[in-house]
Amino acid sequence: MVSKPNSNKARLKRHMRVRAKISGTPECPRLDVFRSNSNIYAQIIDDVNGVTLVSAASNEKDFAENGGNKEGARKVGQLIAKRAAEKGITEVVFDRGGYIYHGRVMELAEGAREGGLKF
Repeated sequence: MVSKPNSNKARLKRHMRVRAKISGTPECPRLDVFRSNSNIYAQIIDDVNGVTLVSAASNEKDFAENGGNKEGARKVGQLIAKRAAEKGITEVVFDRGGYIYHGRVMELAEGAREGGLKF
C-alpha cells in the first residue's frame, strides 16, 4: 500500500530549518504565524527571554471576520500591528512557520506592514 506523506511533519521540518536561522530579540522580536483550516494566529515573541509579547487570532471574541480566508488574515495582521504599536514594537523578523509565503500567510504579513510593522 502506498502511504500518503504527512504534510504537517514536513511543515515542522521546514519550520525547524527556518528557526535555526532566525530568532527574536527584545529589540527585534519574531512575528510567528500559525494557520489552521478555519483560523489564523499570530504572535510576537522574544526568544531570548522566552515570552510572548503580543498575540492576535481570528478566533477571538471581538473578531468579526472569518479567519479561514485572506480578508480575515489581513485583519489579523492589522490587529497584531496595532497591538504591537501600543507596546512600542515597530520592527520584527517574520517567521512564516514553515508555510509557503502565499495566500493567507502573505495577507497577514501585508496587513501587519499596513499597520506599521517593519520587516
